[in-house]
Amino acid sequence: MGIWRNRQSHSGTDSSPSQTEEITETLRSALLANEDDSLIVLPGDVVVFQSPGIATMGILREGRLEAEELLALIRQVRRTGELRRGNIEIPRGPIGEGKRTLRITASPLTSSGAVLVYVNDESELERVDAIRRDFVANVSHELKTPIGALMLLSEAVMGAKENPAEVAKFASKMQSEARRLSDLVKEIINLSRLQSHDPLASAYEVEIDEVIREAIDQSQSNAEARHIEVSYANNGSAVVIGDRDQLIMSVHNLIENAINYSPERTKVSVTSQLVDGLIEISVTDQGIGIPESEQERIFERFYRVDPARSRETGGTGLGLSIVKHVTQNHGGEVKVWSKPGVGSTFALRLPVYIESETESIEEVEQR
Repeated sequence: MGIWRNRQSHSGTDSSPSQTEEITETLRSALLANEDDSLIVLPGDVVVFQSPGIATMGILREGRLEAEELLALIRQVRRTGELRRGNIEIPRGPIGEGKRTLRITASPLTSSGAVLVYVNDESELERVDAIRRDFVANVSHELKTPIGALMLLSEAVMGAKENPAEVAKFASKMQSEARRLSDLVKEIINLSRLQSHDPLASAYEVEIDEVIREAIDQSQSNAEARHIEVSYANNGSAVVIGDRDQLIMSVHNLIENAINYSPERTKVSVTSQLVDGLIEISVTDQGIGIPESEQERIFERFYRVDPARSRETGGTGLGLSIVKHVTQNHGGEVKVWSKPGVGSTFALRLPVYIESETESIEEVEQR
């Protein structure tokens, strides 16, 4: 094996091919067992080994390093022959606002310039800590409304116990508030799970066409109840890296939103298309639309454009926030176009997964 050759010559000891292979496999096994992800980089910035988690970090493209700060650190190790540590920030994807903070430890592996790089993603801890600080305050405020309503209604029932008609009326309202509270708690649990789990930390290949069809299927009963037709035009599908359940939840929330804010006997259209290396999933309705002044706030937690309609449809104000979190966590972005009285289009844009194979040490030597 080439990366061992200089070290063997320097020691004055010749190792047999079987011994060399054993050493290489031992190193590979040790790196795979380490909780940090790792790379082995040869001169020319050729990656000859990567642990599975590296593929989800966005630092490689077609087997080569793209992060300039990481490349600079590796070259510094080669120049000095000493271990170096540092933190770098990289985008979660080619679009969107999400960032990842990676802690890097780079060490010389051989005298010929091979460098061993350990990579630890610290962005998850930073992100969860920042979100937790204001999430509890928001949740406690939102829970006060349905809980307070249930308390008042229970008192009204007690006061009207001699009047069956009044008791029935208040009981019906209590059921409505209880359903609203149940939906709110469910959405809070969903959002807290999203905020405490990075889908790219345990990502796998997900077929977008399957995601869309499952999301539509989950919305079918609501669409039928409101006599709304949901159509799907697959103008291009792709594979992305991420969490299938989270992606389905995100698309499902957009479709449910479109159904709930549309008049009966209208249409909701779902399309997918490839645009500049991204898969774009669009959901278009013929609903009430969103004023331009409100469009920047609709992805905030618990924000409602029309609170009265949200109560009528059982909206919690968390659906679009969940969509935004899922999309950003997958390295993408969500866009909205809307006009009051005309309708809205929400578009999820996600980076397409392009499989690239890392060259083996033998392949590098044979080039």
